[in-house]
Amino acid sequence: MKNLSSWLVTIFAFMFWAFRVFVCFAYNMGIDFPVVPLNFQFEMIILVITFIILLFVAKRKLYGAIAYLVTYGIYFGVDLYQNIMAIVEGGASISMISSVFMSFIAMLLPVWALLDMLFDKGRQLHPKDKKTDWFYTNEEYDRKLDERADKNNYRTL
Repeated sequence: MKNLSSWLVTIFAFMFWAFRVFVCFAYNMGIDFPVVPLNFQFEMIILVITFIILLFVAKRKLYGAIAYLVTYGIYFGVDLYQNIMAIVEGGASISMISSVFMSFIAMLLPVWALLDMLFDKGRQLHPKDKKTDWFYTNEEYDRKLDERADKNNYRTL
């Protein structure tokens, strides 16, 4: 993770995960909070799966970003679509609008993570690093070093 965008994706994803953990905790303890889980049991499963997936996203694995998008698309995407259709038809409430906002953020993060990984050239198996490649891939430098090493014949007493 050499890019700022990679760090930001990972940090925001973990922050959103921690927020969803707090939402589930508040719902379970009976604390009045404007955001509630869509389905408490399913969200607990999603939180565990998401934590594992976020570790793969932090390690810059493409299958982690795809799994992140699929998991959140199944859980938050359907809710986002249903609530937007209900708002368009005329039934808008504060809880519905907050649910749309949270679902939109939840869908935006995996898309951002996937696009970041697809367009990141440093994620490849053998990335090019201009700062050190001149030393490690330069055979001419190795030959000069070998020739100098052969000329150093010091006498031992």
